[in-house]
Amino acid sequence: MDNPSKEQILAASNGWIATILNFIPGIGAGYIYQRRWIPYFSTASAVTVWFVLGAFLNGDTEPTKIEQLIGIGGLFLISITTMIEAKIAHNKALLILESQLKANPQKKKSGLFR
Repeated sequence: MDNPSKEQILAASNGWIATILNFIPGIGAGYIYQRRWIPYFSTASAVTVWFVLGAFLNGDTEPTKIEQLIGIGGLFLISITTMIEAKIAHNKALLILESQLKANPQKKKSGLFR
């Protein structure tokens, strides 16, 4: 039995589920669904840096409404970016697999038990 390639795993996942999972939690959970670890850890690192930067710049004072909106806006921007990237990667994997199937069509095996 052959191990599936990265493109096969990515193409087998549902692009919309990965997109929604990247948006709703906002931490790149769709990348876990797609089994793409480097983008997941990059997104988780970006979210962590965003939180730490906000806490560091804010100090001991209470954040204003503008600062709260900037923080939420940054997380929203990260979520939107990961949504778009996950959908593009899924579509690209589908195109790669389609081109591979056209280049190497599977021959039907004939026989009684095949």
